[in-house]
Amino acid sequence: MEFGKIFIFLGIVLIIIGLFITFVGKLPGDIYIKKDNFTFYFPITTSILISIVLSLLFYFFSRFFR
Repeated sequence: MEFGKIFIFLGIVLIIIGLFITFVGKLPGDIYIKKDNFTFYFPITTSILISIVLSLLFYFFSRFFR
């Protein structure tokens, strides 16, 4: 496997993740607490969804591009 193909694949994955985060934003299940001088945001649902998508992508990438 060439490193160039791997870098192209990783770049595409990062672009997809960036677009997803930009357009979808907060999902139900994400923790968001806003008080006077304090804001806490923990995107747990978004993190789980991104983890599942990346796991599937890497599985198919390793399966078909040996």
